[in-house]
Amino acid sequence: MTDHLKEACGVFGAVDLRGKPIFPYVYWGLRSQNHRGHQSHGFVTFDGKFNVQRSLDLVPEIAQGDIQDWLKKLPGQVGIGSVRYTTSGGTDRESLITGIQPTITEAEKTSVAISFNGNVVNSLQLRREIEKKLGKFPYACDAELICKKLLMKLVEYDDLSLAVKDCIKEVDGAFSVTGITRDGRLFAFRDPFGIRPLCCGHGKDHSIYAFSSESVGLDINDLEYDSEIKPGELVLPTKDGFLREQVVPCKRRALCAFEFAYFARPDSKLGNKYVYEVREEFGRNLGREYSEITKNADMILSIPETGNDAAYGLHEETGLRWERATRRHRYVTRRAFILLPRERYRTIDRKINILNDKLSGKTVIVTEDSIVRGDTTKAIIQKLRKKGAKKVHVFVTFPRIISPCFYGVDMATYGELIGSRHDSDEIAKLIGADTVNYESIEGLIKATGWKKDELCLGCITGKYPTPLAQRIADKMREKFESGFKETGRLYETMSEQIVSTY
Repeated sequence: MTDHLKEACGVFGAVDLRGKPIFPYVYWGLRSQNHRGHQSHGFVTFDGKFNVQRSLDLVPEIAQGDIQDWLKKLPGQVGIGSVRYTTSGGTDRESLITGIQPTITEAEKTSVAISFNGNVVNSLQLRREIEKKLGKFPYACDAELICKKLLMKLVEYDDLSLAVKDCIKEVDGAFSVTGITRDGRLFAFRDPFGIRPLCCGHGKDHSIYAFSSESVGLDINDLEYDSEIKPGELVLPTKDGFLREQVVPCKRRALCAFEFAYFARPDSKLGNKYVYEVREEFGRNLGREYSEITKNADMILSIPETGNDAAYGLHEETGLRWERATRRHRYVTRRAFILLPRERYRTIDRKINILNDKLSGKTVIVTEDSIVRGDTTKAIIQKLRKKGAKKVHVFVTFPRIISPCFYGVDMATYGELIGSRHDSDEIAKLIGADTVNYESIEGLIKATGWKKDELCLGCITGKYPTPLAQRIADKMREKFESGFKETGRLYETMSEQIVSTY
């Protein structure tokens, strides 16, 4: 559990080559990824025309008697879906409704629908370019920019491969996309760094092909995992399997390292490892790196649920008892970081139940996935103190976050990041802990099984894979350190000067 973060969304797309209704596959693919977006969800299927169903909130449970109604509303053998959080555009109700994905755009007898996970850094530049050709449009999310940009190129070329190639080359940011063309072809592509995850799989008889942000979307549908979509790659299902084309070269990979610590489900696979295996190794690393603290501790507690795997790894490494004295109220589903600061503590207090008779007089190590603003961790430490804990040491699996994210995680300013202004000792004082102990960057990298230059570590190093993001971060860091007050997401409030020099 964290105090902090919204991730852009999760996507799923599938086709049944036998012509049977695809909606059930898309539905379950999204349900399995609802952790990636609680604010809204949407489905688009195709049966000669686009059929749309969108709504705010979680993907709903469908009653047995309502299944046929859903199939009537969403017929067709190909479909895409999205779950979303807001990391671009407005957060008022009207903007949230306007920004629900999937997005459909049409012009000059051409149309395309997409679901999108990520964030566009050069959004201002792209919007101006698009409006010159297609006219002004209400901007609610970056999916509209990708969709309209792709449409412009389809009108220009009437060739999906060329359109995707230009789209990838001209967009700075992170984007994993599934889509449907006007003639009902399902496709998927990724940005040239592969910042956000996207994988593909098929049914055992090769009649179903699917794309999913996480492998759990395939698992829940009993589909076999094939591979990740490569950075800069366009992939289309055919009766002979996946047709793959490297439309833009991948100079380096840069998968978001935070996927391992927090966003991805523990039973998803990233690369050759399940996420829970990586998180267990994070815990072992913390045990090795802070052995002086662990030898004097009485127990390990975890902040459920993302701290659980690290707690198990720490227990294995140190032999300390993992005391399951923190429990999550399963049906309190609102995430604390969606709320206003004054509302956060009350929701946190309701979400986490701590068993007080286990903690009295004890020195406790608490495993946490990350600290961004510090609100949630502070509230939990206060609760532990009230329950009688003598000392509280916080072990954090993700290294100290010092810089904003431009690629789909809603931590977009320096000012909101406690780690951009304070070191670990200062953070400990601010949140009421005896110590705050971060996993090292080197330990995190080794645990993932990926190389350093295959991961995006921008938020913990200040070094970004895309050029405009680096320019904005460097410029705004200078201003922030000189006392400049940030007024919004850096990629949405960046100066004309930065855009004009891009």
